Amino acid sequence: MNWFSIQHPIFQALLAGLFTWSITALGAGSVFLFKNFSKKTSDIMLGFSAGIMISASFWSLLLPAVEMSASLSVPSWLPVTLGFLAGAFFIGILDKIMPHLHINHPVSSKEGIKTSLDKTILLSLAITLHNIPEGLAVGVAFGALRYNDPMITLPIATTLALGIGIQNLPEGMAVAMPIRREGFSRRRSFMLGQMSALVEPISAVLGAALVFFIKPILPYALAFAAGAMIFVVIEEVIPESHFNGNGDIATIGAVIGFALMMLLDTALG
Repeated sequence: MNWFSIQHPIFQALLAGLFTWSITALGAGSVFLFKNFSKKTSDIMLGFSAGIMISASFWSLLLPAVEMSASLSVPSWLPVTLGFLAGAFFIGILDKIMPHLHINHPVSSKEGIKTSLDKTILLSLAITLHNIPEGLAVGVAFGALRYNDPMITLPIATTLALGIGIQNLPEGMAVAMPIRREGFSRRRSFMLGQMSALVEPISAVLGAALVFFIKPILPYALAFAAGAMIFVVIEEVIPESHFNGNGDIATIGAVIGFALMMLLDTALG
């Protein structure tokens, strides 16, 4: 038994969220090492991130939610379906409200409410939108540890955090490098890149606290996080990875990302 395993689940969620944020910061730090990298490289990294998010949504969130729902007094399909749709709907609303700009898109195509924010902030907000469901997923998994359910164990929650952290590395690069290409200093590009993931420890703590104090919503919450992540993948990440005409290599990246997360979950979880 190590130090981390005996901590309170909400504190574990905070530490896990800080870990995933730190990996984003590490990725954003690439602006200090490289002048630039090709759009093809960026697209395969985005595809890789999409694959990990899809895989984590199933192996670490939906599958445990399905198993837990079988023991409830409601039809087993209800918690997973409602939770999944609610998560997608929630992020869909944020997508319509939060001002943001997709990578490689002109400022004229910015989404959300009208704003005078500059392009760099809008790019950061786009990645922030990606990171909200990731933080929630990590938080819900650690909050569930309170109930000693065999479907959500410490290795499973830790593996989920590890997978999210791995895919945050290219995400950090993907937001910092375009800002650098706009002519901003390396320091500003790094700061905006890593700030996009600060929402992860916050949403991780909120997700953990929610399921920690309200056990009946656990399968709903797991499915909610999965629905939120799947929405982001379909709405944001995959289209961005195909925007430059590198769809084939981005798809290969997605397959590799899915396989890696599946390997981590089945081998370590």
